[in-house]
Amino acid sequence: MRVLVTGAAGFIGSHILEAARGLGYEVRGFDSLTPAVHDGMPAYIPDDTDMVVADVRDAGAVTRALDGVDVVCHQAALVGLGVDLSDLPGYCDVNITGTATLLNAMGQAGVQRLVLASSMVVYGEGAYDCARHGRVRPAPRARDDLAAGQFEPRCPQCGEALVTATVTEDAAMDPRNAYAASKLAQEHLAATWARLTGGRSVALRYHNVYGPRMPRDTPYSGVAAIFRSALEKGAAPQVFEDGRQQRDFVHVTDVAAANLLALAATEEGSQVPAGSAHSYNVASGHPHTVGEMAAALAGEFGGGLMPEVTGNFRLGDVRHIVASPAAAEQGLGFRARVGFSEGIAEFARAPLREPARVPATLS
Repeated sequence: MRVLVTGAAGFIGSHILEAARGLGYEVRGFDSLTPAVHDGMPAYIPDDTDMVVADVRDAGAVTRALDGVDVVCHQAALVGLGVDLSDLPGYCDVNITGTATLLNAMGQAGVQRLVLASSMVVYGEGAYDCARHGRVRPAPRARDDLAAGQFEPRCPQCGEALVTATVTEDAAMDPRNAYAASKLAQEHLAATWARLTGGRSVALRYHNVYGPRMPRDTPYSGVAAIFRSALEKGAAPQVFEDGRQQRDFVHVTDVAAANLLALAATEEGSQVPAGSAHSYNVASGHPHTVGEMAAALAGEFGGGLMPEVTGNFRLGDVRHIVASPAAAEQGLGFRARVGFSEGIAEFARAPLREPARVPATLS
């Protein structure tokens, strides 16, 4: 089987490329190596890798890369929540137009199997139950409430406190920032492609992925990398809100394993019928607070720099999102193997990817 992995030089894509090669698959990588992210080909990519260096929005390059390919594992994307309004065009262009370009080329080439990197952010706030009104969807948190330290969502009907519940794949979609909207658009495009071509699509909704090769410290880095970068500089991790926001931290090697299972699930005669698109949470099933993550990392650095809870916030962040991994276990046979303590201990010492040294813009 020949697999095309887009975004193959990136954090998650490189682990998928490595795992697929380890299983004996023929793997072709595809990555733009954009200067804002990479200073050339990363050292962790083997020299003998079949790697196409091009932008996923380049239809000609994508078509050439698809030659002889059986299945596409699409990881290329602009990631993070975004910094401000100026990020909106970029997310739409790279994530939406890039995916549409890829899908069109796949249709022309007759490639009918797709695994798509999606994200937990498509859910917006996680699942919540009200004692009076049952399952509810909180409104986006207001700036004034966050500034006053009122971080917990309230029932939209009675204003009472809510209890968090696990998010399943049939939850209503509620993207609340530019990145989230672009990831949901990717899922919709993949479903449209599957219906039009008779293809098979599996979207994997990643929860908070961490592990080796994370970008060290950029505005778009994951929180684990930001905390670790602070500790390496001799500074305490700065924890937003009150540190009690819950996330499901899943190790990148587990995410790579989920992708390989999803590749198998797109084979003819598998559980994904032709012309259909399935989505799965990729999560550990064992949530932790952001404060716990920061404290665990600080402990691995000797515990001398314990996290500082700042009360700062970012509009567009969600409060809690706790996933059910049951569907992925049933449908793909996926179960996360790396425990939180084990993963954090490894991550504290694992090599990260240095941020690209982009030349200063001349004025």
